[in-house]
Amino acid sequence: MDKTAKIDAVSRLAALFDDGVFTQIDSFAKGAQGDTEVVAGFGNVNNVQCYAFAQNSEVNGGAITVAQCSKIKKVYSLAKKTGCPVIGIYDSNGVLLTEGFEVLNAFGEIVKAATQISGVIPQISIIDGACLGTSALMANMADVVVAVKDSDFYVTAPSDETVEQTAKQGGVDIVAEDFDVAVNEVKKLVALLPQNNLQGVGFSGECNQPSLVANDASSLEDIVASIADDDISVELKKDYAENVMTVLSCVQGCTTGIIGFKGASLCPSCCYKAEGFIKLCDAFNIPIITIANADGLKKDNEAQMLVALTKLTSAYSTATCPKISLVTSQSIGSAYITLAGKGANADFTLAWENAVASPLDVESAVAFLFNDRLANGEDRQLLEAEYKNTIGSAYSAAACGAVDDIFTPEETRTKICEYLGIIINKRETTIPRKHSVK
Repeated sequence: MDKTAKIDAVSRLAALFDDGVFTQIDSFAKGAQGDTEVVAGFGNVNNVQCYAFAQNSEVNGGAITVAQCSKIKKVYSLAKKTGCPVIGIYDSNGVLLTEGFEVLNAFGEIVKAATQISGVIPQISIIDGACLGTSALMANMADVVVAVKDSDFYVTAPSDETVEQTAKQGGVDIVAEDFDVAVNEVKKLVALLPQNNLQGVGFSGECNQPSLVANDASSLEDIVASIADDDISVELKKDYAENVMTVLSCVQGCTTGIIGFKGASLCPSCCYKAEGFIKLCDAFNIPIITIANADGLKKDNEAQMLVALTKLTSAYSTATCPKISLVTSQSIGSAYITLAGKGANADFTLAWENAVASPLDVESAVAFLFNDRLANGEDRQLLEAEYKNTIGSAYSAAACGAVDDIFTPEETRTKICEYLGIIINKRETTIPRKHSVK
């Protein structure tokens, strides 16, 4: 396909639905200006029944009108009744100003419809063209935002902000080279996400080994690859807060969210990124595996760090989906409590045999606990090794029940599968309430 060619709305939906086959919804609906500036349909996307709509920029620039809002609202109404995902393809220059407050009110109704099913059925946005102002607001309310890199996506126009810049700030989940790549990513997402929050994730019980086996020298990327099935995975917000990975994949055929921390200090952006991913997984009861390696907290901007860590801790502790934490190198202080601590509601906390779990970083702990021995001239490196093998070792944490199992790196996939099998059918109820405050 010519990357510079404009794709009409019907062709966009045909590219999305299996074999290009779908049933149009309200195909004869018309607005005051003539044809409605959006095409809506129902069909199979990667063998999953979905609703989708595509703004038609060839009609009035895809301007949002009362008629367009009415058609999109109907899509959400049907999705709410049937429990099928909604995919929106955005390409519009914004609201048709001549319709005044009437169209603003109509737009508010579809925003309300989208929020009512948030966390009930998956919502995915594809940005391919212009998505400005109120359209950007609507698109960003989806669970996952996929944007073609040459698109315009911002809420305050005019703007020089590019999609890639927005992605680096966490506003886009996946940046696609072109529309075909965007559709391919959406098809993978649809295959991974449950159709709705009442549909359980699959679990084959078969240990389909990936191509990699973890070892002491494995990078975070290799550890994640050694845990997940060697077939389908999607990394979200790859360009944002690069100290943490958030990946939707499968483990033994079961859709699983993997959050991997790279061992540096937790920063506010890392916390926000992980928090959003936890909420996505928890909404659809997708198990979460956390590779909980973090050297404490970043010391810059204390106020923002406190707010971000509070949100992350709250997300972990209130999530009722199955949760397994794995410490492969070290988990220090508040980072351990939030990411790996059973007190913060992890179902199982696991560790590699040489992992360190400590209230303080090793250097500070040695300075505090072995001050007299340091003063007497004992070698600091030997004392640090002693601390890692005794007080700060995973075995010490296991002795008091803070760690459930310790194993070699090569056993990681097998152990994760074993513990996931124990809690895959977990059901946890919470105290009735509207929602948490923080």
